[in-house]
Amino acid sequence: MILDPILDIFRGQAITIPPLDGAFRANTSLDEAPVFAALPEADNLCRADGRLLATSGAKIYALAEDAAPTLEETFPAAISALASAPDGTLAVALDDGSLIEGGQPAAVPTGVSCITALAYAPDGTLWLANGSDRHPASAWVADLMEKNASGSVWLRAPGGAFTRAAAGLQWPYGLLPDGGGAIVSESWRHRLLRVSGGGVEPVLKHLPGYPARLSPAAGGGAWLAIFAPRNRLIELVLQETHYRYDMMAEVPREFWIAPALSSAQSFLEPLQCGGIRTMGVHKAWAPSRSYGLVVRLGPDLVPLASLHSRANGRRHGTTSVIEADGRLLIASKGGNCVLAPEAP
Repeated sequence: MILDPILDIFRGQAITIPPLDGAFRANTSLDEAPVFAALPEADNLCRADGRLLATSGAKIYALAEDAAPTLEETFPAAISALASAPDGTLAVALDDGSLIEGGQPAAVPTGVSCITALAYAPDGTLWLANGSDRHPASAWVADLMEKNASGSVWLRAPGGAFTRAAAGLQWPYGLLPDGGGAIVSESWRHRLLRVSGGGVEPVLKHLPGYPARLSPAAGGGAWLAIFAPRNRLIELVLQETHYRYDMMAEVPREFWIAPALSSAQSFLEPLQCGGIRTMGVHKAWAPSRSYGLVVRLGPDLVPLASLHSRANGRRHGTTSVIEADGRLLIASKGGNCVLAPEAP
């Protein structure tokens, strides 16, 4: 009809979410995986000087098989990012916006105060993701609910100063140096980007969740951690500006209708009735604010396989994944552990 383009302005928009199918087909691999280390709010993982390191709040621990985590160092604020240079130098970003490199404070660009990811290229170039210029890394859910797009990506050549490679991003959360550029996970837009001298190019779109950190995979390709799922209720709330801001003003943050690293901890949380629980049983296919998901990407960054902790699981909030000594290790921040599943 002739009036259709005009009427479309007043019609509601359909809320659609990519299905968990194909390479994303649901399974229970993460819930069945052995625990490599029990660690409260396990977050960043990296290899440095032959050691396997993991962060928990403001602390760095060394991990070893069949041994309890060993405390390496404590910092004045929670650790938001961690990376190891080819020469073994350790870079640590804190939630207060500071960067420590090789045990010494390092200069960061003006306006960078929310470091969500760090990565060194083989030539020693340091890549840095600044999630937002409005919130610290720990306030990620507020940045999402405000629908901000103030994130940026920076790089620093050895001996040089930081230069900005991309701006206007919606919470860049993962970095993987790739040739002369880097692959970046942009969480609030549910996609991966390639950032280089030629600009910013989407390389993988329409992910079923919010992507977090990236790491190289043996044989080429990459591993991608997805820290929370998308669902229709949250997508609806993101469209309702007045409701969303009233919720943020009047409801405690842990009870917002928003993604979470873990759920089912309190009867005050949203999403607990109807199709969520039936006869007291939490359904695996129920909509959920939290989830565990790790994706194996091929050399062309096409998803090949995935590992899941479903709605009724407990290994949620998967923020980091690496391969170390032929073993796949996954940090489940919501599950308070580091997992060692079989690679798909």
